[in-house]
Amino acid sequence: MTKDGDDNRASVPGGRGLRADAQRNRERVVEAAREVFAQHGLDASMNEIARRAGVGIATLLRRFPTRDDLIAATFAEKVRAYSEAIDEALADPDPWHGFCAFIERVCQMQADDRGFADVLTMTFPTAKALEAERDRAANALTELIEHAKTSGRLRRDFAHQDVALILMANAGVVTATRDAAPDAWRRLVGYLIQSFAAEAAQPLVDPPTRAQMYRALIRLPQTPR
Repeated sequence: MTKDGDDNRASVPGGRGLRADAQRNRERVVEAAREVFAQHGLDASMNEIARRAGVGIATLLRRFPTRDDLIAATFAEKVRAYSEAIDEALADPDPWHGFCAFIERVCQMQADDRGFADVLTMTFPTAKALEAERDRAANALTELIEHAKTSGRLRRDFAHQDVALILMANAGVVTATRDAAPDAWRRLVGYLIQSFAAEAAQPLVDPPTRAQMYRALIRLPQTPR
C-alpha cells in the first residue's frame, strides 16, 4: 500500500474495482483538478493538483495516466451541461432567441471557469467519452443554427465554425480581464450577437474550413509538471 492508501489489490462493491480509500483518492484528485484548472487553466501543474488533493504524483498518474484523462474526468459534467444548453435552445419556440440565449449561456460558462473556457476551445482525441458528447453537441448545434437561419433572423452566412471563433475570442477576453474587469466579456458577446442578425449582415471573408478549425483546436499533449 502506498502512503496515499492506494492499493489496487482489493476492491469494494460499487467502487468500479477500486478500494474505498482509492476511490476517495480519485474523487479528491478530480475535485483538486477542478479547482486548479478553474484558477490556472488546463496547463496547470499536475504536481500542484496532486499536492492539493493530498496524494502523490504516482497515485494521480495511476488513476489518470495522461492530462487528457484527467481533463475528461474533471469536465465531463460541464460538457454535458454545454450539450444540455443546446438542447434547451432547440426547445425554445423562438429559434433566434434560443440561439442568442445559447451563445450568452455558454460564454457565461466560460467566464465562470477558466479551465472550461480552455476545454471549449480545444479538442482531445484520446478522451473518447468527452469527444463523443461533444460530437453529439456539435450535431445539435448544427440543427440550432439552421433553425435560426430558417427563421430569417440569423445571417445566412453564419457557419458552425463561427461558434468556435466566438468561444476562442471570449476565452481570450475572459482570461485577459478576469481580475480587472470580470464582466467585460458581456460587452464582447453583445457586440457579436448584434452582428449575427440578418438585418446587420454585410459580406465577410469565407470562414475557416472544418479541417482548419480542427487543427486549430488540437493541442499537443504535454508532460506532467
